[in-house]
Amino acid sequence: MKYYAIKNIVEYLNANCKIIRQIRRVENNTIFIEFNDRNVIYFDMAKSNSLIYKKDEKISSQKDFIAPFDTILQKRFNNSRIKNITMHNDDKIIRIYVNSKSSYKELTTVLQFEFTGKHTNIIILDENEIILEALRHIDEFSSSRIVKVGEKLDEIPKQTFIPKMEEIKDTEEFLLNNYFEKEQSSLTSLKKQKISQIEKNRTKLLKVLKTLPQKDELEKESQLLYEKANLILSNLHLIKPYEKSAKLNNYDGSVVEIDLSECSNPSIYANSLFKKAKKLKQKSLHISIEKENLGKKSEFLNRMISNIKLCKSIDEVEFLLPKKQRNQTKTKKQEPFESFFFDGYRILLGTDERSNIFLLQNSKASDFWFHMQSTNSSHVIVQNTKKTLPIDVIYKAAELCVKFSTDFSGKYLVDFTQRRNVKVQNGANVLYNPYDTIDVHI
Repeated sequence: MKYYAIKNIVEYLNANCKIIRQIRRVENNTIFIEFNDRNVIYFDMAKSNSLIYKKDEKISSQKDFIAPFDTILQKRFNNSRIKNITMHNDDKIIRIYVNSKSSYKELTTVLQFEFTGKHTNIIILDENEIILEALRHIDEFSSSRIVKVGEKLDEIPKQTFIPKMEEIKDTEEFLLNNYFEKEQSSLTSLKKQKISQIEKNRTKLLKVLKTLPQKDELEKESQLLYEKANLILSNLHLIKPYEKSAKLNNYDGSVVEIDLSECSNPSIYANSLFKKAKKLKQKSLHISIEKENLGKKSEFLNRMISNIKLCKSIDEVEFLLPKKQRNQTKTKKQEPFESFFFDGYRILLGTDERSNIFLLQNSKASDFWFHMQSTNSSHVIVQNTKKTLPIDVIYKAAELCVKFSTDFSGKYLVDFTQRRNVKVQNGANVLYNPYDTIDVHI
């Protein structure tokens, strides 16, 4: 961050912030502080691009941070009274001095934010500038300035140049705009990453689709094997033992030469041909279904790309295609539906008739079922144990139903009801009553 921006923010904090109500880490390098009057400010201390910002909605933490740094941070600063906020040493360092009550006495603690390039850090100090904890610990092998618990903190060598000064007319607007610019930059990068990931999967899928044999070719090959096997069985008496080939009269009177070089027993060979012919026949019957399923998967991936391109926030992108956790184990068998999580609810989306049928067969009576009104669409199930759903969850499920059922923007109606009210007629065709309807605009 620029010197003038930090200086202005320190003045803003001194004028508006008297109490720290709540403080915690919400991302690896980001601290959330709620001051008095519900004034929430975020300190992103990433080395590459540190930033102070505000946003209209709270960031929901992706995980609980329970490192010693987080324990000390909350113990010393939650519900603490601010004594002073300074721009330490007239450098790009913010110090927040607070008083907090322990069981025995009032403690003075310093929260130091260092926006200083390679030294960027958050350090917790006692009143004697002894390090209690830090976001980043630095030993003597990494830097001449050591950051270790129990050590006295050395000053950062101050730069000699005169910093450029600019006026910030509205600090609130400046902090909000910081978040907007950060979000847009991260959003663009995240979209490219997710779309690239989907396109790789789509390329693999299309490659498999192209290599699948044609149904008529399989049927033709199966028929030829049946005819060859029948011809051998009908002429076993004419085939001499250990004969390498045999010329046999076909049913139409033509002479057919049969290669017997790889078989010791013509009868066993004929039976093996029957088995191969039967397998090819079965494969020809299922090849159309397999191609249709792969086509539906490709269609789903195309719609996923389109929907990610339309996302207006990182949260929207992560909802559609969340980052896999490192310790996430692979399921033994891939589920025949798409799964999403929103506000603690699991939302299941059918992408073709097979997955729609699966959802109908495997959902509970208390689950909620969604479907576009008066048209073919994906079936959506929200897993639930109560009689109602929060309105935000209802809208999110209905929106998913529409976004993955149509390629056109507009206003659509989505019906929803509990699964117990849905009667399956045939396959994925259903009748349902009673139900509610919600408008969805995409």
